[in-house]
Amino acid sequence: MKVTALLLVCSCLILESLEKPLFPEQEKDPKFWNSWAQQTLINAVTLQTLNVNRAKNLIFFLGDGMGVPTVTAARILKGQRNGQSGEETQLEMEKFPFVSLAKTYNTDAQVADSAGTATAFLCGVKANAGTVGVSAAAVRAQCNTTRGNEVKSILKWAKDAGKSVGIVTTTRVNHATPSAAYAHSVDREWYSDHEMPEDAVQAGCKDIARQLFENIPDIDVIMGGGRKYMFPKNTSDVEYPNVAKYFGTRKDGRNLVQEWIDGKKDKKAHYVWNKRQLLSLNPNNVQYLLGLFEPADLPYDLERNTESDPSLTEMVEVAIKILGKNPLGFYLLVEGGRIDHGHHDGKAKQALHEAVEMDRAIGKADLMTSVHDTMTVVTADHSHMFNFGGYTDRGNTIFGLAPMLSDVDQMSFTSILYGNGPGYKVVRGSRENVSTVDYMDNNYQAQSAVPLAMETHGGEDVAVFAKGPMAHLLHGVHEQNYIPHVMAYAACIGQNKDHCMLGNGAENVRPLIASVVVLFTVSQLLC
Repeated sequence: MKVTALLLVCSCLILESLEKPLFPEQEKDPKFWNSWAQQTLINAVTLQTLNVNRAKNLIFFLGDGMGVPTVTAARILKGQRNGQSGEETQLEMEKFPFVSLAKTYNTDAQVADSAGTATAFLCGVKANAGTVGVSAAAVRAQCNTTRGNEVKSILKWAKDAGKSVGIVTTTRVNHATPSAAYAHSVDREWYSDHEMPEDAVQAGCKDIARQLFENIPDIDVIMGGGRKYMFPKNTSDVEYPNVAKYFGTRKDGRNLVQEWIDGKKDKKAHYVWNKRQLLSLNPNNVQYLLGLFEPADLPYDLERNTESDPSLTEMVEVAIKILGKNPLGFYLLVEGGRIDHGHHDGKAKQALHEAVEMDRAIGKADLMTSVHDTMTVVTADHSHMFNFGGYTDRGNTIFGLAPMLSDVDQMSFTSILYGNGPGYKVVRGSRENVSTVDYMDNNYQAQSAVPLAMETHGGEDVAVFAKGPMAHLLHGVHEQNYIPHVMAYAACIGQNKDHCMLGNGAENVRPLIASVVVLFTVSQLLC
């Protein structure tokens, strides 16, 4: 009897301890928090010595759909994957010294899409939703509004300045974000001529896949998905030869991959379509790289075949090794594109693991470059109707239940919820009881307030993290199209060259006022 009672008491104590937030013992001591804050303060004071070097290299990480709630949740997930409670963890991007906010609206939309925003943060001008690489004078799906309204991207500015340039994405290489780097299209969905209306083709508009190889024919590194848009219609895929939905789509009969290979026969150019081929390359012997690893988008990182599908981090590492050989430096666009897809599907677990993988790629890029000559910017194109709450305890799994029942329907709910989307379910006239389903499943669709087949973007500002030369210019709240202008200013490319000073082969950059002061002083000494 006594043993039974003891077991009951122990069980109660164990359950009670599980219900309490678990955190390190040191956090009970005020000295811990004061010491941490003081060290952070000392680090902040050192930022008064601003990095005003000229940026040799520019790296732009774009987390598609990575709003602030996604950043916070990814931080917790990263920590929990490392055995911590998660809240105290730092993402690699959160270590950057400068943070600002970007306003994401399109010229014709309060809540933006990924095409108009890509035009903003790559081409420096705001544009209409659904259009890439064209100004707001161009109208979506109207081919005849393309000509004369094309705008060039920072990737083109960098290439014209002699830098190597690259695009790495987990989506199709002709998807909204990467396409704004090289294409001018009034419709983001014109992936190949198969997706274009016949009148647009007849009027001379080009599909985006074709523009990838024709507009800037010497992009040094291209990696992502989108194979099927490069091959003639009904051509079987090399990886999925019997799957009809992955067959080639091109109606013009062109094999763009073969054309790319033939056009670079006299150069060190390599086409790869799987991880083994990619990692077997010696970057020192590669001048151009085309890697198309899937017919459409790359798989979610949680579902990736680690033997055949490269991770975003692995692609970024190879890209930097190839691009970094150029003594004039490089510009690299990296997109964690499937964060967005996970959210649209209401699959928060997929989205957040994609965000953590992108952060791992950011860490890899940091190890391979120097903050002294490399400007790195991390941001999102827009947010999502995603959030988490419910007064969860410290260390609660980010995908778990809130520690309370609804005081309206007396049922459990997950901490993560969507404002709208496919997770809206009614069972016998009331909200689904999530405690009866596997809400930890990789593809669980979190509950939403409004039923939609696909969850929508959010309209709030997004964070912009920056480090390296001139990173302090990304401060406060700015329009999204400001970002490439800052990066170009730091690297002295595009419109931003007048403030650059040349000398002894080393080129530094100073704010315009400082340049004027120096020139004035020199002129006084010479006169």
